[in-house]
Amino acid sequence: MSLSLTDVTLTYPDGDTRLTALDHVTLDVPKGTMTAVTGPSGSGKSSLLAVAATLITPDSGTVTVDGATTTGMNRGQLTDLRRHRIGIVFQQPNLLPALTAAEQLQVMAQIAGHQPAKARRRALDLLAVVGLADRADHRPHQLSGGQRQRVNIARALMNNPTVLLVDEPTSALDHDRGAAVIDLITHLTHRQATATVLVTHDRSHLTAVDHLAEIHDGRLQQATPPLRGRASTRSGEPTPLRTVDEGGCS
Repeated sequence: MSLSLTDVTLTYPDGDTRLTALDHVTLDVPKGTMTAVTGPSGSGKSSLLAVAATLITPDSGTVTVDGATTTGMNRGQLTDLRRHRIGIVFQQPNLLPALTAAEQLQVMAQIAGHQPAKARRRALDLLAVVGLADRADHRPHQLSGGQRQRVNIARALMNNPTVLLVDEPTSALDHDRGAAVIDLITHLTHRQATATVLVTHDRSHLTAVDHLAEIHDGRLQQATPPLRGRASTRSGEPTPLRTVDEGGCS
């Protein structure tokens, strides 16, 4: 397993009591697969993603990322884990206005201490993977919503993570662009062998995911067996996908 949550419980203070956000949640995501987690607003989806990203420490239970159990890690160790092993695709791309598409990715590598020349090459490779080779020098205002989200995805993969966490990536896109983004994430999961968790309230694009789990009131139903339709991500690819150097840019 590349990502494992075991018997995780998370509560928040709520006046004189505590509100349970996650209630004994267990989730295993092998590398090279994508698990979609659905549920209504307030069901615990965002809390699950935050715990998996090590941004929040649960009250109890364990989180294991690529064989490393996070229990007992200090803040610096958790930051290092996120920097090198976890990629996060945020709901909104939040791209820096002054930077080009390639520079958005290069910043991630520079923060991790990678060499600028190799970082530039990997950034260009990843932009080609997501179908934006001809947009490398474009700034966010020159890109469509779907293109900005593709930059967001490429940025999350910049440091060659083993775990990819995706938060509502289609919320600001129309149906066709949303379907293309989900198809891209599914294909990259298989191609880059990441353990991917996709959090969404929209089930209309989930025919190609490997497993589907539902969360209600903080309780997660066990992920179901693989769904039909994965073939759509293995043929008729929507973008010129190709393998990127697995060694990252270090």
